[in-house]
Amino acid sequence: MKKIFQALRLISDDKILPAADYLFDGQKIELLPEGALLPDDAERIPCEGLLGSRGWIDLRCFVGEPGLESRETFDTLEQGLLQGGFCGAVILPNTQPAIQSVNEVAFIQQRTATLFPSIHLQAAVTKDTKGDDLTEMIDLSQRGVRVFGEGTVPLANGDRMMKALQYLQKFEGVLFDQSFDPLLAMFGQMHEGVTSTILGLKGVPRLAEEAAVDKNLAILAYTGGRLHLQTVSTAGAVKSIREAKAKGLKVTADVSIYQLLFDEEDLMGFETSYKVMPPFRSQEDRLALIEGLKDGTIDALVSNHIPQDFDAKFMEFDLAPFGMIGLQTFVPALVLLEQLLGWPLLAQKLSSGPAKVLDLPDSGFDTLTVFDPGAVWEYQLTSNASASQNSPWLGRTLKGRAEFLVNRGKFIRVHE
Repeated sequence: MKKIFQALRLISDDKILPAADYLFDGQKIELLPEGALLPDDAERIPCEGLLGSRGWIDLRCFVGEPGLESRETFDTLEQGLLQGGFCGAVILPNTQPAIQSVNEVAFIQQRTATLFPSIHLQAAVTKDTKGDDLTEMIDLSQRGVRVFGEGTVPLANGDRMMKALQYLQKFEGVLFDQSFDPLLAMFGQMHEGVTSTILGLKGVPRLAEEAAVDKNLAILAYTGGRLHLQTVSTAGAVKSIREAKAKGLKVTADVSIYQLLFDEEDLMGFETSYKVMPPFRSQEDRLALIEGLKDGTIDALVSNHIPQDFDAKFMEFDLAPFGMIGLQTFVPALVLLEQLLGWPLLAQKLSSGPAKVLDLPDSGFDTLTVFDPGAVWEYQLTSNASASQNSPWLGRTLKGRAEFLVNRGKFIRVHE
């Protein structure tokens, strides 16, 4: 059935358009001219007070299926993506077994074919993401895979980084990397600074990220190809990426949304839900990330949704694994950032920015995320969509939620 979104304020690249009616005919979304006759066979959807934009894409989500279903399944991931306002997502290769062969790719493509969000695979560069033997990237590309990376671990081996960038040019693939030096970050629990000293915790220095980013950009300059740097967290890394773009290197970058909301001092209570990688940095770094989003150095915002089992997080801080769930709370996080960045920029970093990174074809206005920035709701265990609970916002009253989504010719109400 056709849908008419009535009095919807649509966010364009640089402004919020006045309220108007938009028709979804089962394929495209089009503006209805003022005074136009409304189709009799269309369902009217009141959108007063709501905002909409092209459908959002999350470039970094973990799902545990296969092998780690206790942390997240595709069914629970789908619910999280819907409630986060996402029409698409890139999933990480760190399953058991890793996404590294035609068999795993075929399984996931079949498993996700009927899900509402479009699922894009990040396949492993090396077998079991151990940084040694390369996977059959060209074979995987023939199954439609264009994104490769090691997911939650960095591709720290410079030779493998170089060869991966060279191979990917054969089919216009893109290499994703969460760049940090694992030896410089070894045993680190949080950002290295005054707060880590006060808490008596081993720190992860900025150098761990900045040295790896500089090395990988130098390799990119040597080999050519496309490199996407994930979860950038330091002022120095932002500066290096800005300079690399100015030189014409094909590099893009994203930042975890929580890096813009929290800093190192939020760990004073040893709350393990705040233990993430890269860690919350200083206020100086946070401001540099915001500036990087504004000037185009950083192309996308990501949830960096990393679910962990309850027992894994319910222990001493230094023993708990890294990671925070962040799909269901994504819209409330955006609401908190809106005064700093504005809705047009935020929408761009969730739609056209990620689409550019993935080199998706421009098929017109065929996806839509509609959300209510003023909706107040309780985030409780009973309303938690994820299979995991590692969020510092559980038990809180939050503001902002997704309402309607359009993707691949389908319409869905997030909240019935």
